[in-house]
Formats: sequence, C-alpha cells, structure tokens
Amino acid sequence: MQSVPTAAQAGRRRRRFRVADRGKPPRLAEAKPGQVSVDADHRFVGLQSYRPLLESGVDVVLIAVPSHFSPIYLKAAVDAGKHVFCEKTHAVDAPGVRMVIEAGETARNKGLCVVSGLAWRYDTGVRETMKRIHDGAIGEIHTIQEICNTGSLRSLPRRPGMTEMEYQIYNWYDFNWLSADLPGLNLVHNVDKGAWALHDEPPLMAWGMGGREVRKGPSFGDVFDHHATVFHYPNGVQMHAYCRQINGTWTEVSDKFIGTKGRCDLLKNVIEGETNWRYQGPPSNRFDLEHAALFSAIRSGKPINNSTYMARSSLLALMATWCSHTGQEITWEQALRSNKQANPTGYDFDAVPPTVPDPDGNYRRRAGIDAVLADGRSGRLQVRGHDPSRRTLRGSLRQWAAVRDSPRSGGSSVGVLPTEQPETAASTRSLCLQNRRRPCG
Repeated sequence: MQSVPTAAQAGRRRRRFRVADRGKPPRLAEAKPGQVSVDADHRFVGLQSYRPLLESGVDVVLIAVPSHFSPIYLKAAVDAGKHVFCEKTHAVDAPGVRMVIEAGETARNKGLCVVSGLAWRYDTGVRETMKRIHDGAIGEIHTIQEICNTGSLRSLPRRPGMTEMEYQIYNWYDFNWLSADLPGLNLVHNVDKGAWALHDEPPLMAWGMGGREVRKGPSFGDVFDHHATVFHYPNGVQMHAYCRQINGTWTEVSDKFIGTKGRCDLLKNVIEGETNWRYQGPPSNRFDLEHAALFSAIRSGKPINNSTYMARSSLLALMATWCSHTGQEITWEQALRSNKQANPTGYDFDAVPPTVPDPDGNYRRRAGIDAVLADGRSGRLQVRGHDPSRRTLRGSLRQWAAVRDSPRSGGSSVGVLPTEQPETAASTRSLCLQNRRRPCG
C-alpha cells in the first residue's frame, strides 16, 4: 500500500481520484475544482471497470453504486488489499450478504478497514443517546417503532439510445434486483438503528405486507411504494418497521424505543421516564464523521470493521422486502441461507437484466420473487436444537454462525462474527465509483 499522507499534506496538494464513469465529468470536480482532478486516462468505463481501477495504485475504495454490485466490488477491493467505504444497502440477496461476511473476515485477517454507509452510527447525538440506551436508561426494550415515510423518490425517463441494461442502472432505484426495493433504499437505516439498540441480535422471524398504490407505469420499474414489517425477537420483543414513498401523504422519519423504565426518541436525542435526558452537545455531520473515522483508522494503524452490522442490517432490509413481496412469514435462518438470486445475463451494458418490460412497457414483479426462500417454505426457526420460544435462544443468536454456501461465495463456512462499534475520527488517494443519494440517511 502506498504511504498515507498527513492531513496537512493532503490539504496542500491536489488530490487525484480515479473514477469509474460513463463518460461524464464527475460532479465532484465541478463542485470542488481546486481539490479534484480526473484526467481522461484515470476514468474506467463499464460494469467491469472495477478490475483495472483496483490495479491503478489506489489505497482506499469508495463504493457508492447500485446495491446489486456492492458485495461484488467490496469483495474484490478487500481481496486486492484496499481499505473500503461501502454505501448501503450492502447486498440485494442472501448470497450477497454472505459475500459481505466473507469480505469482512478477509479484511480482519488483512488488517484492512471496512466502513459502512449506515451513517447514523457515526452521528454524535445518536451515539450519545444509544450509549445511554445500552446503559439501561429505559430498561429492557420491548417495542421498537421505525418509520421512514417520505415523498416519492425520483423516477428517471429513458434516454434515447439506451439499452435496457443501461436504462435500469440509470433508473436503479425503481428496480428490485438493483436496489432491494424501498427497504433497501431507505428503511435499512431505520432497521439498522433498531438492531443497534438490540445489540445487533438477529430476529427470530418477520412478516409483513406492502404494495404499489400510485407508483405504477413504465417509469416506475417493479418496486413497491409502501411496506410494513414486524420483526419478532426473543422474549416477545418486536420491531415494527414502516416505509412509504407517496407524494401528498403524511411524512415522518423516526426511531422510537419503548422500554420497561422509559422511552426514547432517538433522532431527537431524548430519553423520558425514570431517566430524563436530552443531548445538549453541538450538531454533527454524520457523513463527514464516517469518513473521518475511516481515514483516522488508516493513519493510526487501528483498523475498524463494520462488516458484521453491514451484513445483518442488510438482511433485515431484505427480509422486509421479501415479506412484502411473498406475503409469507420468513425466519432469519431461511433468509440467511437462501440461494435465490436475480442476476443479468452478464455484466455489460448490452446484457439482459433479470426483469424486462412487457409489450406495454410495464415491469411485472416476478411472482414471489421466484420463491425467495431456499426451500420455498416458511416455518419456525430452529437454531442448534433450541425451540424459538425458549429464552435460552438469545444466547445462541448472539453467536450466530453465518454460512456461505452459494456459488458466488465459494461454499465454505465462516465462524462466529464479533459485534463492533465504529470508532471516532479522516485522506489517502481514493477511488470513487459513483455518487448516490441516501434516502432517509
């Protein structure tokens, strides 16, 4: 790896980014012309451009692409010995989740940083509030309410001359195989905070519902516009998660926890009950802080690795999507072990995507997502011989062993994954693949 410059050195010199770009100047260069230079020979075009890009001498990879590609690029970057920042959602299927787990283990063994775009974990007020939740300020949590109800996201019209693959990647928010639907785009932030409050223990199972009320027609792909999911945890704990993107409806983005001694409004940084507390510190920019943590860890030689909650929270979002699409109860075990994928015929702009329009230009959601679950059945979760209703299952779930058994993942297994929290802390020469918005993030 090349030497990492100090902050002063980074500020004095012009930084050079190598960008995988579809022939357009990077917006960052327009916004910060004095800080960024991207010459023509530093641009790598196409869905396979990550390969030459990783060979171009960079130290850090920033992955902000349609979520289908995230686990592929993450694994390739870590295998190449690069530190990584990876945007959410980190996978759109269980084989992708297992690939994230594998990449995280490889990064630990190599002493590399892996930082997640689940940015609320780096927000100062949220972290201070969560610390008090974990210290027992509201007692034992029994109910969590997660809401991400907003107006509609953009849907982009097809440009003349685009192939079907180009159009779907261009308008990727609206295609399930690229985005994992609304839970993958926005609710993942909420369920990640709920999981954080519960020490990142997985649920036993989930059920839910959803549909397309207004987002219909050729420009809206095959995603839903509303989802509601209930996650069931040991000891009767439940997380209720809702997301909707319909213009003209009530909007709210919130995380509320109810415990035996009080309640918490996480984004307001308020705790009420036996303990009454409000964060009084200065505001923070979580998007700056997550990158500050990454580069600080690189410079200090103390790597941070967020891959455990990257994988778990991504799978929570996928369960929400799958419960809506299938109408079935889905257990954590089934979700984690699923081998179902929706892949294009190849990774180039002329390939055929997994979903194509009908003669009227509309995209039909594939029935039951081709039966998302590996065995096509719902049912009660059994872990290491325990019955799900037994309190002793909590200890087992703390030490869940992720199994990687898909063709993409090589068919081996990974041992117990530790839970980590991000450290505080920022530039090496970086690799930026593509900018993207963070709905509800």
